Amino acid sequence: MGHAFSIKTCDFQAARNNEEHHTKAISSQRLIVRRGQPFTIILHFQAPVHAFLPTLKKMALIAKTGDQPSVANRTQATFPISSLGDRKGWSAAVEETDAQCWTISMTTPADAVIGHYSLLLQVSSKKPRPLGQFTLLFNPWVREDAVFLENEAQRREYLLNQNGLIYLGTADCIQTEPWDFGQFEADVVELSLHLLNMDTQEEEWSNPAHVARVLGALLHAFKEERVLPAPQTPTAQEGALLNKRRGSVPILRQWLRGRGRPVYDGQAWVLAAVACTVLRCLGIPARVVTTFSSAHGTGGGLLVDEYYNEEGLQNGEGHRGRIWIFQTSTECWMARPALPKGYGGWQILYPSLPKGGRVLEACDLVPVRAVKEGSLWLTPAVSELFAAVNATCVVWKCCEDGTLELTNSNTKHVGNNISTKGVGSDRCEDITQNYKYPEGSHQEKEVLEEVQKELMEHGKDNSIHPPSLETAEPLYLFLEAPSSLPLGGDAQFSVTLVNPNDQEKAVLLMIGVQAVYYNGVLATELWREKLSLTLNANQIMRRTKSLSFSDFEQNPPENSILRLTAMATHSKSSLSCFVQEDIAICRPHLTIEMPETAEQYQPLKTTVSIHNSLDSPMKDCVISILGRDLIYREMSYRLGSVRPGNTLRTQFQFTPTHVGPQRLTVEMDCNMFQNLTSYKTVTVVAPEPTA
Repeated sequence: MGHAFSIKTCDFQAARNNEEHHTKAISSQRLIVRRGQPFTIILHFQAPVHAFLPTLKKMALIAKTGDQPSVANRTQATFPISSLGDRKGWSAAVEETDAQCWTISMTTPADAVIGHYSLLLQVSSKKPRPLGQFTLLFNPWVREDAVFLENEAQRREYLLNQNGLIYLGTADCIQTEPWDFGQFEADVVELSLHLLNMDTQEEEWSNPAHVARVLGALLHAFKEERVLPAPQTPTAQEGALLNKRRGSVPILRQWLRGRGRPVYDGQAWVLAAVACTVLRCLGIPARVVTTFSSAHGTGGGLLVDEYYNEEGLQNGEGHRGRIWIFQTSTECWMARPALPKGYGGWQILYPSLPKGGRVLEACDLVPVRAVKEGSLWLTPAVSELFAAVNATCVVWKCCEDGTLELTNSNTKHVGNNISTKGVGSDRCEDITQNYKYPEGSHQEKEVLEEVQKELMEHGKDNSIHPPSLETAEPLYLFLEAPSSLPLGGDAQFSVTLVNPNDQEKAVLLMIGVQAVYYNGVLATELWREKLSLTLNANQIMRRTKSLSFSDFEQNPPENSILRLTAMATHSKSSLSCFVQEDIAICRPHLTIEMPETAEQYQPLKTTVSIHNSLDSPMKDCVISILGRDLIYREMSYRLGSVRPGNTLRTQFQFTPTHVGPQRLTVEMDCNMFQNLTSYKTVTVVAPEPTA
């Protein structure tokens, strides 16, 4: 009898099962399936088994995962092979039989622990026979799974799409950065589960909220330990390599395999993008979200201070946080049965400083709805995220004698143009309405008042409105400036002063330009001008000036944004008016010319053009061409120099190998800047069958 049930082979049908479980892009050789969904294996026996079907009840399968699998913590399950099977838990049902093989349909619970599993066959009391290994992931296609996402287009975007877009710049000039999430790269599953293995609570790996918090905390820790603030490497070649930010996978590999060698990131959005990659890889729908003008470090307070000196230039950081020009975060989709009804759906991964060395305390998972409704009682992180999109900024003038004066500035509200990549397209989708009610609406007023009341009850000195400023001699100041400035170009801006009184006024006008980083930190001062003016009674005075790179003694640091400020002070009352505009720096544009559709396995010609709008030649130009399923490996071309005012074109050819929308990315480096990128999507269609 034992000989009759001797196993010859076990075929895990990886190609077929992975296709049905949307994991074929990861591998067609090893079995990777999603929980709650059946998959098929075929047992081949050494001898005919049709005469021994009555012994079916004596056979069982054992599935186990983790370092110390056990039934108690749901990391091991033993279940019979039956003719029907139980589709709700671990089950196996015989679908087909012949003389020497059985086709078995296996189903895992929709709330099973994810991870690498070993599958064994138990016959009677004999020693279990190993059949092989498989990987189990979360499943947004199964309604019973906590990560279920009903819309197929959203599943394809937030789980299966490897081509991402991340939005940078300013609220008035949103710039697009192409990003390769690469969640289906061959080793990303291993890297993601290796990262998760640093958590010892394996029994909690069935809970996507727990998994997301662990991954967010660990990635945040790795980023802090493995990333340099600048590419401090011994050679220019090594520095250029570290400066590349094309996608998540090289960074993830470096963090987990780099043996301590740091990786340069230079941007906050790297962490959000890598987290999105790992979540999508494990089966949790995720996306990167950018909030423009985000209040950071307020401790939940609804007021943010900014300090400027008497010349209108930024002067240090306020004790009530600061305004980031943009801030990126990761959202992931799941049900939250442990929370009150209505708090499922999109959740914000909110890493913070670890407390007491416990991993989960270093990352919170905040429902987006909790931010919109101001549900501060739900988790401490809600107050900080609520402030990030609802706080008000007030501007103070730091006088030479050490005193502070409140300026008559236009109140700056935060949480603008909250953006993410649109579903199934390259458009920018504004999701601000998910985070806050429309400005000035009755709902917004109710939420703000309720939050203020709760903050006051907890002893926080807070107010929705900034301190009032009363003056008998008002002075008004307005600033009109472009939202962007071409690198090496110039633009016009104007400052308007209004004296609404019947008395003449002597005014000192200070205008300045500084370079600041995305997080609001000052990079360098670039230019300033002082003007002594006399405003007649009821006069409106307008000054128009040209903002040009030639005015700057030094060029702005890479990845910085220009901050144009103006401060007007009335000599008699010492009252100061203040205005500010952030201006994005636009680098030269790469143009990609190619058809919108292409045929699979047919050569496709593409032209890339670069126009030099600078006053100096762009030397040592090198372009790199890359695109998954379009180009087998990255191609690089040395183009030499592009003289001022000239356009350089180069043509190349490649052969698309996979059907569907594919992205071509072109990156250019030269002596003046690195990582100038552009992209274009082409739809690859299958060749028409020959007659």
